[in-house]
Amino acid sequence: MDELPEFDRKVLDSLREPMETGTVTISRAARQVDYPANFQLIAALNPSPTGCYTDKRSSPDQVLRYLSKISGPFLDRIDLQIELPRLKTEELQNQCDSEPSSSIRQRVEKAYQLALQRQGKCNDQLGVKELNKVCYLAEAERAFLAKAAEKLQLSPRSYHRIIKVARTIADLSCVTDIGLVHLKEALSYRALERLLGQLTRY
Repeated sequence: MDELPEFDRKVLDSLREPMETGTVTISRAARQVDYPANFQLIAALNPSPTGCYTDKRSSPDQVLRYLSKISGPFLDRIDLQIELPRLKTEELQNQCDSEPSSSIRQRVEKAYQLALQRQGKCNDQLGVKELNKVCYLAEAERAFLAKAAEKLQLSPRSYHRIIKVARTIADLSCVTDIGLVHLKEALSYRALERLLGQLTRY
């Protein structure tokens, strides 16, 4: 979905149930039918109506009105929110070597198999009751995440999703226990929530 805030808010919120449960429920007068709808949502948006919230062309209130088309419950269900900074001219001109897709695929497949061997399903499918066993956090990690959740005003759903993402990051590194470095990286993938938090403090 490109230009996400341009979609009607009701349309976006209609995706909340299938994003959460992987099913679409159609109810009519006499019967109800569930259809499988396990999908991956990839969306893109400009962080302000002028393209960049730091260009001084939009006030914080204007940016908030623009982003308010995306509801909090919908945003909660997006695990990875990445901000792509504006590239400098020299960065556009100089192409550097990057990790090939083949090696990335090998790491992803290895992490996927690790999750299946451990709990029989992907990390994103873990229930809340399973998190303490599969995604155990030591005291220091729990304290750090609690402080971050309070500062960012994370919902319980976002809190649990951050733990699942941290579990996956640890799996990609073939690490048994979730550490602070994994939680910090998982928290860094909540870019839009951080932006909204900054705007509401003005």
